[in-house]
Amino acid sequence: MLEAKFIPKPYSLNLEKGSVSWQSPSNIALVKYWGKYGEQLPKNTSISFTLSNCHTNTKLSFEKVNASSKFQFEVFLDGRREISFEPKVLKFFERVQVYLPFLKDYKFRIETSNSFPHSSGIASSASGMSALALCLVNMEVQLQSGMDGQSLSEAEIQKASFLARLGSGSACRSLEGPLIVWGVHPEIEGSSNLFGTKFPFKIHPKFSNYRDCILLVDKGEKQVSSTVGHDLMHKHPFAEQRFEQAQSNLSKLIPILKNGDIPEFIKIVESEALSLHAMMLTSMPYFILMKPNTLEIINRIWEFRKKTNSLACFTLDAGANVHLLYPEWEAETVLQFIKLELADFCKNKEFIVDQVGFGATMN
Repeated sequence: MLEAKFIPKPYSLNLEKGSVSWQSPSNIALVKYWGKYGEQLPKNTSISFTLSNCHTNTKLSFEKVNASSKFQFEVFLDGRREISFEPKVLKFFERVQVYLPFLKDYKFRIETSNSFPHSSGIASSASGMSALALCLVNMEVQLQSGMDGQSLSEAEIQKASFLARLGSGSACRSLEGPLIVWGVHPEIEGSSNLFGTKFPFKIHPKFSNYRDCILLVDKGEKQVSSTVGHDLMHKHPFAEQRFEQAQSNLSKLIPILKNGDIPEFIKIVESEALSLHAMMLTSMPYFILMKPNTLEIINRIWEFRKKTNSLACFTLDAGANVHLLYPEWEAETVLQFIKLELADFCKNKEFIVDQVGFGATMN
């Protein structure tokens, strides 16, 4: 089993106490994954832009305790104990224990904060779980070598991505940038279901410094969680066709990202977003995560593009918020468009201006 390479040899050093901190960004998928099998493995390959401004800061403090039969930890969000986060962390620890055998030897304090507003409708699981995974791998580096892990090796980043996936699938795409692939694809050498990998081909300069404005349509909790949504793909009548579509779209995207054909990029990205939500509309039970204002924003983006020949386009995550993607040279025009036409359809007129980033950093 390939997973076995992530099981460490016995640690040579002992740590009594200490702390480590990482900042990790969110990401937005261009080709979506929807449907998984086994332990957090994707049914199709996905590719995402790593973001920059939307990130999570996590500090992991640890103190040696007598070996216990259970995990000992507390989670704090913005300085306050957040018990509601702890079941997800517990499940994560249970999944990764075999790969991090020191977990029950320490008591942990996990302090986390997001650069974006809590309950803003932006999923923090990708940024949060990747930051936590990096902290744990950093701690393991200290147990193995005594080094502080300021610069993790390629193998250590790969292990962190592997672990992050076990907390939240898309988290494995948040460690590096600007374009990360997750899932085996026959045309992408080194691609894996176990961890994210850098897009290995040339990227046209048109896609450098690409912008993403996140239009916050809905700030409430989703009516159907992503976990439930993924599970509904098991008996979905169109599941296999969807997986084939995603693989095909990624094949088409490879030359587009090389040659800078933004109009063709737009067709794939918008089609992928609508296909993702089509799977929700046609599952059993069926559900709708888009809101009326989501559709209003999409229609206004289409009208704006038709009128101005703009290269702005939309994509969606598994929620109501709209990600407006556009090249850097259109930043001023698009921002004006957002303020004049789109902000009224956002909750409290809120939106977040972001751009493509290059991954996590140690604090």
